[in-house]
Amino acid sequence: MTNRTLAYIKATLFIACLLPLARASWIVLSGMAVNPIEFITRSTGTWTLVMLLLTLAITPLRRLTGHNALIRLRRMLGLFAFFYACLHFTTYIWLDQFFDAAAIVRDVFKRPFITLGFAAFLLLIPLALTSTDAMMRRLKRRWGLLHRLVYVVGVLGVLHYLWLVKRDLSEPLLYGAVLALLLGLRIYWRLWQRPA
Repeated sequence: MTNRTLAYIKATLFIACLLPLARASWIVLSGMAVNPIEFITRSTGTWTLVMLLLTLAITPLRRLTGHNALIRLRRMLGLFAFFYACLHFTTYIWLDQFFDAAAIVRDVFKRPFITLGFAAFLLLIPLALTSTDAMMRRLKRRWGLLHRLVYVVGVLGVLHYLWLVKRDLSEPLLYGAVLALLLGLRIYWRLWQRPA
C-alpha cells in the first residue's frame, strides 16, 4: 500500500466517520426526531461503540490480511470514538441534565448503566490525551500498557448499552459478540501463537 493510497483511504475514512453526525444533525434539524434529545443521546452512544469496535478491529485485520499499513488508521478511529463519546457525554450533562451536578452525581451512583458509561468515558480521556507520537515516545513501554485500557472501555461500553436496553437485547448482544470475537482473537494469538 503506497503512501498516496493510504492518504486517500484516510481522507475517505475521515469523511465517512463524520457522516453519522451529519445524518443525526439533519434528522434533528428537519424535525424528524420525535424526541431529539433521546435520539442524539442514542445516536452518539451507538457511534461511540461502533468507532471503538472498529478501532479494536484494526489489529486483527492487519494480522489476518497482512496489510500492516492498516495500523495507521487506528489512531484516527480511536479519536473518533472519543469524539462521539464527548458528544454523548455532553448531550447527557447539558441537554438531559442541564448541568445539574447533584442530579448527575445521583444518576452516577444510582443507575448502574450511567455508572459504567461514566467510567468508560473517564478511561477514554487519558487514551485520547496520549494518542500523539510525542506521547508514545515519552511514555515508551508504559504507553502500550496504558492503551490496554481500551479493552476495559470496550467491555464497559457494551455493558452500558446492555443495561440501558430494557426489552430487545439483540443489538447490544451483537456488539458484545463482536467485542468477544475481537478480544478472543487477541487472547488466542497471545496464548497459542507465541513466537518460538
